[in-house]
Amino acid sequence: MESSLTGRLDPILLIGRSGQVASALQRLAPTWLPQRPLLVAGRPQLDLAAGVSLEHQFRALLDLHRPALAINAAAYTAVDRAESEAALAMAVNGDAVGVIARLCAERGLPLFQLSTDYVFAGDGLRPWSPGDLPNPLGVYGASKLAGERQLLAAQGQALLLRVSWVFGQQGANFVRTMLRLAAERPQLRVVDDQVGGPTSAESIARALLQLAEPAIARRSPLTGPFPWGIHHYAGQPAVSWHGFAQEIIDQALALGLIGKAPELLAIPSSDYPLPAPRPLNSRLDCSGFSQAFGLEVPLWREDLRQCLESWR
Repeated sequence: MESSLTGRLDPILLIGRSGQVASALQRLAPTWLPQRPLLVAGRPQLDLAAGVSLEHQFRALLDLHRPALAINAAAYTAVDRAESEAALAMAVNGDAVGVIARLCAERGLPLFQLSTDYVFAGDGLRPWSPGDLPNPLGVYGASKLAGERQLLAAQGQALLLRVSWVFGQQGANFVRTMLRLAAERPQLRVVDDQVGGPTSAESIARALLQLAEPAIARRSPLTGPFPWGIHHYAGQPAVSWHGFAQEIIDQALALGLIGKAPELLAIPSSDYPLPAPRPLNSRLDCSGFSQAFGLEVPLWREDLRQCLESWR
């Protein structure tokens, strides 16, 4: 039942509590969905690494709260550590997503699930379309792809939203790292051959919240039936990590968040080896998202300014 006898709308179940997108969803939900309660489920109440007991935990949550929509914003995101913690990454990003998707499908409960540009190998220069063949380079990307495949196999009403290069007002991210290093060092070396779309957690959260009521109603604002399936959502225009770092420094300097701009040196990825390989081309084709939902994709420079201003 969509609403109870008291007239209160059934809640949205948010899986994940402290991540960047989960934090943004909790901050923005009262503004964007003031009539819809947001129920937050994190550890230990819901442990995505719990294996077989996860099904019992999630089923109990659904029985108790009877949500109108589930949003899974929880994930294992330690890209480099995943190379040595493959089982844990696969449990959280792969198998847990399968359990959540299957139980949602059984109940006809719509599900929003986040994924990543890391499911692609990153070759070429063309932006990746939702229908392109994934081929992850590392364990993290492979674990996210396993979650995608299990979600699609559940054949439920699911929106799978791939995002890239997430930054936001809360949590550890590239923007915070650049500000910290800018205050500590006169010179920074940043890779210039990886290109993608920086995407703010706040923009992702706003998009999900704007799509929540249409998904619950199973109707798209534009196209009739809600367009479930894979969609891409990433900041525009595409930029290298070096270019992103330069904009961070420029804006932070203008806002007084740093006293002096360090010298930024552009380097190839080969000069900054990491345990997990990164895709060089993380461009995502987001045109289908705008056509399906009538929502604009974010402009990362504007979102970056809002993020920095919130810290000032």
